[in-house]
Amino acid sequence: MDTWYVALDGKPGGPFSTDEIIEQIGQGKWPGNILVWRQGMSGWTEASALPQFNKGAVPSRAMKSPAPPPVETRGQAAHEIDYSILGHEMQFVEIELDPGESAVAEAGAMMYMTAGIEMQTVFGDGSQSQSGGLFDKLIGAGKRLITGESLFCTVFTETGAGKGRVAFSAPYPGKIIPLDLRNYDGEIICQKDAFLCCAKGVSIGIAFQRRIGVGLFGGEGFIMQRLQGDGLAFVHAGGTVVERELAPGENLKVDTGCIVALTNKVDYDIEFVGNVKSAIFGGEGFFLARLTGPGHVWLQSLPFSRLAGRMIEAAPSTSGGGGKDQGEGSILGGLGNLFER
Repeated sequence: MDTWYVALDGKPGGPFSTDEIIEQIGQGKWPGNILVWRQGMSGWTEASALPQFNKGAVPSRAMKSPAPPPVETRGQAAHEIDYSILGHEMQFVEIELDPGESAVAEAGAMMYMTAGIEMQTVFGDGSQSQSGGLFDKLIGAGKRLITGESLFCTVFTETGAGKGRVAFSAPYPGKIIPLDLRNYDGEIICQKDAFLCCAKGVSIGIAFQRRIGVGLFGGEGFIMQRLQGDGLAFVHAGGTVVERELAPGENLKVDTGCIVALTNKVDYDIEFVGNVKSAIFGGEGFFLARLTGPGHVWLQSLPFSRLAGRMIEAAPSTSGGGGKDQGEGSILGGLGNLFER
């Protein structure tokens, strides 16, 4: 059963089931455009815009959008954290930590922290305890190195008597997506460099693409990131984020660079765009990603590789030829650019 939160006069309330919200709207107690939110959504959305609630919706006054409410978690392995996502085009996430709680982030992502927060750099992804053996730490560090990340993560722990706050900022314009891994069978597959921060206890591993075509031409190479656990994780995407729930057997064709994350049951493959003329002159490259349900996918409107490409083209060069293409996205380097945008 879906669990929803609603915004009443600018304040979050809940949780409520889908049927409870439909009943309140149907009885006229709540307006049809009341703001609703659940774990996995990037922000508050009017109920009338969602298929679950759009029957009988009536217009009403604009409603103030609060920050998404924290979800209560009990008996989980990962630390329990509360958070707020602030900003619009350049967002950052502020995490509230109780005494002894910790958050893990990429090196250099921290924006600010309160006085009681202690910062410690650890070898690997921080999911193992500090008493773990060297082999476990080497495995965690090796996974991060393969996905192109640093060998080290930074752990932020509240050591004072009260609550502390630490904030992590996005590296480029876009949106921060909160993911409660318990809602997705404890696992999310995401693009390299998408991970921003998480509750301590979430494992940051690797996901190999078993299809050679996906690895060569899928935009992310053979390696993607796998987030596992039962806590909160935050990933970053460029531009605007679109979420799609795919029914069993439902297909969605996507530009390879626009995939941010997907659940582990979504089948990820590639296909030729259709004909040579479209491939050469259509501007979309030779291949598109084909996502097949069931499962949930998150897409971005502005892949960083596309943004970087525009910046490189516009950058002045002493040789007069513009910037040099770095060949991101394919293990084939320059050869891969023949097949990609």
